[in-house]
Amino acid sequence: MSLEELRSRLGRWSAGRGPLSVLLAARLRQMIDDGELVPDAVLPPDRTLAAGLSVGRTTVVAAYDLLAQEGRIVRRQGSGTRVAPAPAPLRRRDTANPLFRHLLEPADHVIQLVCAAPDAMPAVVADAYATALRRGITDDIGYHPAGHPRLRAALAERYAVDPATVLVTTGAQQALSLIASALVAPGDRVVVEAPTYPGALEVFRDAAAVLRPVPTTMDGLDVGALVRALGERPALAYLVPTNHNPTGTSVSDLARRRIAAAAAGTVIVEDEALADLGFTEPLPAIFRYAPDRVLTIGSLAKTVWGGLRIGWVRGPEPLIRRLARAKAVHDLGTDVPAQLAAAELVSTLDDLRAQRAALLRHRHDHLCALLRDLLPTWRFRPADGGQTLWVELPHGDGNSYAQTALRHGVAVLSGTTLDPNGDSARFLRIPFLSPPDVLTDATQRLASAWREYAAGPRSLVG
Repeated sequence: MSLEELRSRLGRWSAGRGPLSVLLAARLRQMIDDGELVPDAVLPPDRTLAAGLSVGRTTVVAAYDLLAQEGRIVRRQGSGTRVAPAPAPLRRRDTANPLFRHLLEPADHVIQLVCAAPDAMPAVVADAYATALRRGITDDIGYHPAGHPRLRAALAERYAVDPATVLVTTGAQQALSLIASALVAPGDRVVVEAPTYPGALEVFRDAAAVLRPVPTTMDGLDVGALVRALGERPALAYLVPTNHNPTGTSVSDLARRRIAAAAAGTVIVEDEALADLGFTEPLPAIFRYAPDRVLTIGSLAKTVWGGLRIGWVRGPEPLIRRLARAKAVHDLGTDVPAQLAAAELVSTLDDLRAQRAALLRHRHDHLCALLRDLLPTWRFRPADGGQTLWVELPHGDGNSYAQTALRHGVAVLSGTTLDPNGDSARFLRIPFLSPPDVLTDATQRLASAWREYAAGPRSLVG
């Protein structure tokens, strides 16, 4: 694509709010994700594009750096700047994120270890719908932007809060999107863990936020680094402190108090979607220590079933009202029958949590034993809870190994997808959600793929 054509397709890229570098990166990101800029396409040099857009070279350099951190472009000395190559079996135009790509375009005869969600609808979901129907669905027009009163009351009782501090959403993903659209302007800094839930990274990048990563390892969150980042007064901090996705670690109670004390001036978004899936008793939420500046996100997707698209946000009433107004513009309210079924489930959530955690613990232990037996050179730490193991390869990188694994019939997520720095190249996120026989088959395929990968050219694995 010529400079003139690129400039034309960029359109009114600078018309939004925020730093020009962030706005330029946002428009280029959209063009890459929409397929207007195809894999391996050559982008103009910094100075050339800056002159063509009548901006400073530092604007283009900063925009390119943001996209390079996300893995959307590749910059090499001597070969210039190019759109990142797409893996041949997955070359698509709809989304750059493998998590969403595998959901949108599932491949036949491939074991999916990409999306971490329950593998089937439990019978309690159908029972909850039946009970809701017997009690009567609704006696009004059915529009409840903040959530049906019955579900808001059930959630408020569970968390011992006022129903006015609870907003019902269409899953936790919509909760994240609403929070970002309401609280994050282009160029705002958002603190995130590195690695973290990839769906959150997509939301914040779509909001043209500047991500401020803090490290999280197999041993847990670097709380000191987080406290220092909060001292910079970012607009938002997104954390998964309990049964972290993807490492499976949990932050101690003392660290939670420290985080709450450091959060003055910053809204903390505490993702509790996995909080009910611990292998020990859950710790108090950060929300308890700073209810005036913490928004917690919850969901039934991980504890019950992903197809029941019910999530929620709890937080200060003024913020909840603001989010409810935004939700009204988006969809006028979440599906009422689903909300009423969810209200039935919330009252039994402690029992469901115990059953689900016990099942996951069994599958977790099975996967750990398989990895130790079949892939002894892979390094991992058993999880405290949640749904995934964070596994480090002895050499090579997760992106190229994932393509080898796909040829062996198993789809696995590379660590770079979950890391806002574009690091974690040697890591994989492996869920332990499938039944033991599926986990056994999948791990055998991963081991076969690793033998092929490790035996390949040294340039691929060194």
